Amino acid sequence: MNEDWSKTEVFLIVDDYFVMLRQELQREKYNKTTHRRELLPKLNNRTDGSVEFKHQNISAVLAKMGQPFIRGYKPKFNYQQALEGQVAASLQRNMTQLEPLFERFEEEIVSPNTHYDIDFESALEGEPIKSEFEEEEPSYRTYHVNYLEKEQNNRILGVEGEQFVLDYEKWRLSKAGKKSLADKIEWTSKSSGDGAGYDILSKNVDGSDRFVEVKTTKLSKETPIYLTENEINFATMHSDDFYLYRVFNFDSKRKLFIKKGNYRNYCRLIPLSYRGIF
Repeated sequence: MNEDWSKTEVFLIVDDYFVMLRQELQREKYNKTTHRRELLPKLNNRTDGSVEFKHQNISAVLAKMGQPFIRGYKPKFNYQQALEGQVAASLQRNMTQLEPLFERFEEEIVSPNTHYDIDFESALEGEPIKSEFEEEEPSYRTYHVNYLEKEQNNRILGVEGEQFVLDYEKWRLSKAGKKSLADKIEWTSKSSGDGAGYDILSKNVDGSDRFVEVKTTKLSKETPIYLTENEINFATMHSDDFYLYRVFNFDSKRKLFIKKGNYRNYCRLIPLSYRGIF
């Protein structure tokens, strides 16, 4: 069925999504199928697939607003504009309950990275499909705290993600018979600070430099990343040797995908703030 969802339908599915989101953030057990079955009779002859897709649309709106979303509903960004207004309104209504849960999400400590429990052979995944936006820029911007950005800036999570990638790089080079190159990897952000524009100076199998920037999240690989002007400029200037390592699902089965070169080649950069100099 291709008809746009009515305002009533959008209200009902967004309201139900937020019930599940609160349950997930509170670590309560819930059943997505049960929620869907109870919701369907209230909708206009929608299918299971259309409800599932709309749930993913809601995740996309939340991700764009910088808010946590339900992990099982990976963001799909092609949605009707009316959805953003309803999600924004629901956030406003539920923020008193959600805010402490969002804060716990971005602050919670992940278990330390260890060599012995990582299956690097299966850690690498394909990258998400680059989103295509058919609509104008959204009318609703993030006016709450950007918890996805705060999660990315969580120092403990960031260090653990970089350690994971450092171990991965050593494994990758050693597996290729380049143990001597693996021994030359430098953890730049740890030794020199965060201003270099990358986190790890690794090596390619031919011995050339590989500049690695690590971005880590506990959510899915579709979760937006947040970049500084310095990071964007460095990737642009060193595009032939620059690699983004996107680490995701970090508090469960840790995964990553790798993209080479300028950020603009594989993601859509949206300016969120500007600097005014007098």
